[in-house]
Amino acid sequence: MVRFRLKPQKHEFFDLLNQAAANARGISGLLVELLEAWPESRERLRDIREAENEGDRLTHEVINLLNRTFVTPIDRDDIYRLASVIDDICDFVVEAADNIDAYEVRDVPARAREQADVIFRAAGHLCQAVALLDGFGDAQRHLFALRELEDEGDRLSREAVADLFRSGQDPLTIIRWKDIHQQLEEATNACENAADVLEAILVKNR
Repeated sequence: MVRFRLKPQKHEFFDLLNQAAANARGISGLLVELLEAWPESRERLRDIREAENEGDRLTHEVINLLNRTFVTPIDRDDIYRLASVIDDICDFVVEAADNIDAYEVRDVPARAREQADVIFRAAGHLCQAVALLDGFGDAQRHLFALRELEDEGDRLSREAVADLFRSGQDPLTIIRWKDIHQQLEEATNACENAADVLEAILVKNR
């Protein structure tokens, strides 16, 4: 039998969301390290997979806490959505990293390293914005920066695909890197999605 808590578990929810955001920033930093020194950095794959598992664990903790708590500090659907979109960042990062390994990539294009850097910076702003959720602080500066980085990520993705088709590489290499660039772009998009959810929460709770 599930025992519901009538008192809002404010700090538990915010602590878990902060941990999830910090984990998303951490996995993004590992991605930067992976791409900067590939293939010598192959051991970072294990760290990225562990971070993705940690993201799943934190998301499940949030869901379990929601199921046990009757009164939540903010709308329970908003808590669930925010936890989910933060976890999406980790999922796209690990997909890109796994494909770099599975496709037996040898050389990493400069555009891919730039994309990884954008993801890392976006995740950093997201982490700082989530930290302001407790108390509903002013996160607009971080949300604005996130959206600018998403625009930069879109630009890099378009340029990366254009570079591929101008490169004269074999079709299989082009297809593989097109997939990886798309996954990197999706990770950036997930950061913007988290910013949208955060902004909606802040507006709702003013």
